[in-house]
Amino acid sequence: MAVRWAILDRDGVINYDSEAFIRAPGQWQSIPGSLPAIAALSRAGWRVAVATNQSGLARGLLDTQTLEAIHERLYTAVAEAGGRIDSLAYCPHGPGDGCGCRKPQPGLYRQLAAQLGAPLAGTPVIGDSARDLEAALAVGARPILVRTGKGEQTLAQGVLPAGTEVYADLRAAVAQLLEEEEDTA
Repeated sequence: MAVRWAILDRDGVINYDSEAFIRAPGQWQSIPGSLPAIAALSRAGWRVAVATNQSGLARGLLDTQTLEAIHERLYTAVAEAGGRIDSLAYCPHGPGDGCGCRKPQPGLYRQLAAQLGAPLAGTPVIGDSARDLEAALAVGARPILVRTGKGEQTLAQGVLPAGTEVYADLRAAVAQLLEEEEDTA
């Protein structure tokens, strides 16, 4: 059986985003419904990966130890909801650094696929910005936009890749993925 997995953006999809960046564990707050959605994927046997740009590191707004503490808060919250994050990859670079891992470049997605030994083609990628979706398209993944975070703004810009699915939030996107799975079982 093929590996069932999904790639989620962090800020704006799992937790509330901040224009001032999430700089401390106490600033990390989950979006209602996101943790139960991840738990539902986990219970259904899906592997869940997170890919997140974290230019706050390059900007000197937080250090790696603080980012790891923020991610520990994420892992704990997901576990308390009955789910798990199987892999997490982040880009520490700034927008002008020209790296291959900062979305819209697909490096983070490739890194996660290698870590999990899973294909990217057709893999659901759930994000709230055009760059999440562009990176998904670059590797043949399935682009899904949620309206939380920057999602409404992204939708209003009208620059979605062809075939992008749009859902209210992570809970609605996951419900669709699980329903599709039931329909094919």
